[in-house]
Amino acid sequence: MNNSPIGIFDSGVGGLTVARAIMDQLPNEQLIYVADTARGPYGPRPIAEVRSYALEIMDYLVARNVKMIVIACNSASAAVLRDARERYEIPVLEVIQPASRRAAAVSRSKKIGVIGTTATITSGAYSDALAAADVTLTSQACPQFVEFVEAGVTTGSDVMSAATNYLAPMKSADIDTLILGCTHYPLLAGVIQYVVGEDVQLVSSADETAKDVYRELVSTELLRTQTSLPVHEFCVTGDEAGFAQLGKRIIGQPIAPIKIKL
Repeated sequence: MNNSPIGIFDSGVGGLTVARAIMDQLPNEQLIYVADTARGPYGPRPIAEVRSYALEIMDYLVARNVKMIVIACNSASAAVLRDARERYEIPVLEVIQPASRRAAAVSRSKKIGVIGTTATITSGAYSDALAAADVTLTSQACPQFVEFVEAGVTTGSDVMSAATNYLAPMKSADIDTLILGCTHYPLLAGVIQYVVGEDVQLVSSADETAKDVYRELVSTELLRTQTSLPVHEFCVTGDEAGFAQLGKRIIGQPIAPIKIKL
C-alpha cells in the first residue's frame, strides 16, 4: 500500500492546515482530502451526529484505498477515534494527542490553555489527553472562530472583539502555552497571539499531527516509493467555489475541488 494516498478529512477548510503541514513535511505523499462543507461546522453538533458523519467519510476514504486516515478535525477526533481504530485495519491518526503531548513538553509553568469548538471542549478530550501530565488546564469554547475562518475573515474589529472576550480566561489563568484545539484556528494565529501576548507559546495541532504522520509512515514502512509528483485530490460535499477560494490561501496554490455525495 506504499503508493496509496493518505486520506484526510474535516468539516471544512480548517483541516487544510493539517494537509498543508503534511505536504510540507512529506512532499512525496499523495493526499485525498474530504471537506464535509454541506454539514459543517461540526462544533455545534451533538457528538453522536459528528460520529455518524465521520464514519461515513472514513468509509468513503477506505473505499478509495487510502493507506492511512488522518482525522483533521478536533470535534471528530473527540467523537470517533476509538471506534475508528477498531473499525479499520489501516492506521488512524488524529489531532488531539499530538498537540497535547507538545504542549506538555514546552510549558514551563504547567499552566496550559486550550481553545476549541463547543463539541471539543465539552467532550473533555484535552483534559483526558493531559490527565497524566500534571498540568493545570484552562479550556474555552470559541464557536465564532470557525464561522470567521469559513467566511474568509481573519482580521478586523469583529474578530478582535471575539478573541478578546474568548481569551480573557486564558489571561486570568496566566497560562504560558495555548493549544489551538481546532484546525481552523491557526488561520487566526495573528489575532490570538496579539491578545494573549508574545510570552504565550501557541501549539498548532496541524504541525504536530504532520510529525505523527511522518513517524507512523516510517515505522510501518508505508512511505510512498513512487518518484512521480503526487497529484492531490480535494473533495467537498457542499459549495466548490468558496472552498477553492479559501483553500488556495491555505495550501498556497490553486485547487480544483471535486463535489462528492456520501
